[in-house]
Amino acid sequence: MALSPSDEVAAALREFAERIDVFDTAPGETVVEVRVGERAAALRAPVARALVEALRSYQDPRDRGTCDHCGGPRLDDNFVCADCGQPSGVFGQLLRERAARYEGPPADLPG
Repeated sequence: MALSPSDEVAAALREFAERIDVFDTAPGETVVEVRVGERAAALRAPVARALVEALRSYQDPRDRGTCDHCGGPRLDDNFVCADCGQPSGVFGQLLRERAARYEGPPADLPG
């Protein structure tokens, strides 16, 4: 049976707290309580610090940086910006340079 999103978040938070708590054997009091749906997770200071660090260091796998042209944050797999439509980075620079030099098809083609 699949977990609901709130049950999945609550379970992940509980598992995270258990993994971190084993390294801090000194008793401590709860400093943060996180509520997920109807459930509450009590976090001690070391777990709260670890959670903050984990959240701040998370990098979404879809994040490919910002567009060099408009600064937008939505680059696709080919580093083309979904906001302005321009290619970004070295790839974008090469395309723009090549497009600037393009003179069209040769005039002496048979046909």
